Amino acid sequence: MRDFQKPGRSAVYATNGMCATSHPLAAKVALDTLQAGGNAVDAAIAGAVLLGICEPQMTGIGGDCFVLLKPAGEDRVIALNGSGRSPAGLSADALRAKNDGKMPLYGVDAVTVPGAIDAFCRLSDDWGKLGLDRILQPAIHYAEAGVPVAPRVSVDLIESAPVLTGAARKFYLHDDKAPALGSLFRAPGQAKVLRQIAAKGRDGFYAGPVADDMVASLRAAGGTHTQEDFAATACTYTDPVSGDYGPFELVEHPPNGQGATAILMLNILKHFELADGNPFGIRRTHLEAEAAKLAYDTRNRVIADPDHTSRLDHMLSPDTAARLAALISEDRALPLDLPGAENVHKETVYITVVDRDRMAVSLIYSIYHGFGSGLASDRYGILFQNRGAGFTLSQGHPNEAAGGKRPMHTIIPGMLKESGRVVMPFGVMGGAFQPAGHARVVTNLADFGLDLQTTIDAPRSFFRDGQLVVENGYDPAVIAGLRDLGHDAVVSDGALGGGQAIRIEADGVLVGASDPRKDGIALGY
Repeated sequence: MRDFQKPGRSAVYATNGMCATSHPLAAKVALDTLQAGGNAVDAAIAGAVLLGICEPQMTGIGGDCFVLLKPAGEDRVIALNGSGRSPAGLSADALRAKNDGKMPLYGVDAVTVPGAIDAFCRLSDDWGKLGLDRILQPAIHYAEAGVPVAPRVSVDLIESAPVLTGAARKFYLHDDKAPALGSLFRAPGQAKVLRQIAAKGRDGFYAGPVADDMVASLRAAGGTHTQEDFAATACTYTDPVSGDYGPFELVEHPPNGQGATAILMLNILKHFELADGNPFGIRRTHLEAEAAKLAYDTRNRVIADPDHTSRLDHMLSPDTAARLAALISEDRALPLDLPGAENVHKETVYITVVDRDRMAVSLIYSIYHGFGSGLASDRYGILFQNRGAGFTLSQGHPNEAAGGKRPMHTIIPGMLKESGRVVMPFGVMGGAFQPAGHARVVTNLADFGLDLQTTIDAPRSFFRDGQLVVENGYDPAVIAGLRDLGHDAVVSDGALGGGQAIRIEADGVLVGASDPRKDGIALGY
């Protein structure tokens, strides 16, 4: 129970249905969709597409998505991979020659074909009730009428605006500056695209004038993208991966997403007794940082397009986790070159909805970095993702860039099971941070017994780029202690990610939590 004399927010309790996401308008639209007779799939799509208007720097119809779905009346979890592929003409050799051996972060060479719209259409056809025409109407309305820029969105827009080039500056800036807090952001071109999708399904996006606009814009920027690349885009159903930790089973989307990284982190942490101590003290923070170093190193070796990797079993093996855990010292941070790790390995928005029938959707939807590639289509202003930056140019690597291939992805939806029952769809945004964020949510719940809202509110830390970044909620003495262990511990200059979750209690009550690091809320009825 939180201290009601201090600033904070309470979890939301309801019985019929609930949505939690990073913008209030999207949460409200999702709830309206449920109350209009839609199910969790209808509501999740309605809210997600609107998030592309509310948070245009984070996501949009030019991006990808991953979905975990629990059907009503069941506890099985279905995974849907809505990530697009690189254009068939992409060449790693050409990129190596062009970019000094490095995969570009921005620009046309980083643009993969958008996969989210195909996935939304498939999801609606297979699992929805209301149909695309109805569930896209709120996003069409707000794209035309405009959405006031929210506080966290305003900060992100200012930070990301410099990457925009060409037509994108016309569509996403006001007088060549980031839209100001409270000003209206409109996307009438996207409203036209959404009308095409509402009327024609995926063909309204991957064929005809919309596809013509995207292909022509990308080719004018020097891309190899073709009509055939867009027409061939197809999402795929697949089986989730999972791992146990305490009372929970963590269910994750398989590669090319990085969900297995969270499972490996937890498998490593099983070898330590985290509950013995302060949840935000030196020991827990140190051990999680060390587990992250080793799990992310494994990720970088293994995760790739599922058609090109064969070592997932190795990554999820208890033996792999045990051997990695043995490299960790409680008294000293591992050096950056991770001695011993090679011997073990020889062989960006999120929405969750639960409906009255307890169908549950965990959906994450992104264009990767802020404003993606920085490029937009000339006619409709569709912002292109930079997911191709997830490839490597290392020759022979399973994630080496190639034509018609899906890159390693950072976005991961999650679900928790307990005694075989799905108890919590959840997600943690924040690029590479996401697996560490998932592991932190699970350990907060399992080891320290924190309530759901506190679990999401609580301060975070993350090992990245050689530094241990901690949020300013950490005690200075803890930061000093981490430095004594050899960590280059620094206070983060911004919040680490964001999170949303809905707990499905055994008595049917729904408990929703939403991260104060974002503008969003949980809403139920």
